[in-house]
Amino acid sequence: MSSLEERDVGVAAAPGSSSGGLGVGAVGAAVEAVAGVAAMQEEVGIRRDGPEPDPDEPPKKRVRVPEGESGKLEERLYSVLCCTVCLDLPKASVYQCTNGHLMCAGCFIHLLADSRLKEEQATCPNCRCEISKNLCCRNLAVEKAVSELPTECTFCLKQFPRSSLERHQKEECQDRVTQCKYKRIGCPWQGPFHELPAHEGECSHPTKTGTELMGILGEMDQNHRRDMQLYNTIFSLLCYEKIGFTEVQFRPYRTDDFITRLYYETPRFTVLNQTWVLKARVNDSERNPNLSCKRTLSFQLILKSKVNSALECSFLLLKGPYDDVRIKPVIHHHSFSNDTNETDYVPLPISDSVECNKLLAAKNINLRLFIFQVQK
Repeated sequence: MSSLEERDVGVAAAPGSSSGGLGVGAVGAAVEAVAGVAAMQEEVGIRRDGPEPDPDEPPKKRVRVPEGESGKLEERLYSVLCCTVCLDLPKASVYQCTNGHLMCAGCFIHLLADSRLKEEQATCPNCRCEISKNLCCRNLAVEKAVSELPTECTFCLKQFPRSSLERHQKEECQDRVTQCKYKRIGCPWQGPFHELPAHEGECSHPTKTGTELMGILGEMDQNHRRDMQLYNTIFSLLCYEKIGFTEVQFRPYRTDDFITRLYYETPRFTVLNQTWVLKARVNDSERNPNLSCKRTLSFQLILKSKVNSALECSFLLLKGPYDDVRIKPVIHHHSFSNDTNETDYVPLPISDSVECNKLLAAKNINLRLFIFQVQK
């Protein structure tokens, strides 16, 4: 019996009262006390012991931890160290504005590229101070702190520090997706690493006949020939007598139209005793490329000199010596004359929109141009 109940019973059992009255008064007081205590417990949210909750019941909404109350350290650090744009923890470099707000490398580059497309000054999403590659710097302390925070392996769902997660997923995780070693002869199997030995012991591809394997090897040879054709063409061009190359710098400009559009153009340069200019445009001069997630660059080569006869050339653009953008070499051909002194716009062979944003975020685009004059 609770202390409150004892107190009520003691009051009911005052001297001079009859035994019958004592019993009735004590029971009534005890009932009222128990009901009062239960009501107080229900009001403050204290749950009495009862049946276990149904495991199939949908989870209740998570209660936000009020300020001042302790939660998991990782959860508190997540909200402190996350990118102000995507609200996710940075996976690589971390940049900060002059007021200390953090941005991951991808969002930082995207903000600079958007400002270039909209012809505006890039600003921090939080405090609206100006940001640029000169004004912002990397925060190495945050990068190291983020690398030590735990994260979940997408394969085995175990927790690992972010700094060791990549090595775990590539080399150590027993549930990582892997492929059969007989993939080279056509086995399509892929599955968790711990099932690989059992599959390879039962794989039927090593027992296939030579006739069955010839069809698979034929497809592989076609892919290999396409790759080799490019390199053989480059080696053949390097044997030409007249070869020229130069570093080119694309500078941003705006058209004079009512709705201005961004384009790039290089200063005039001389290669093979001829004067040339390169032009580039974003998303083939789309009206609002800043609203598109997919971004591409295309370019054209223009001959500015007058020539007496047709000048047949092959050319290609590669990344500059100090850039980290990935460009796949593609060879283009054109016969230049006084009437056809411009090539069509051809795509700059960058891998994806992230690489395009890297180029757009830079003050200028620096590439290397090779021109090979075809001998007649």
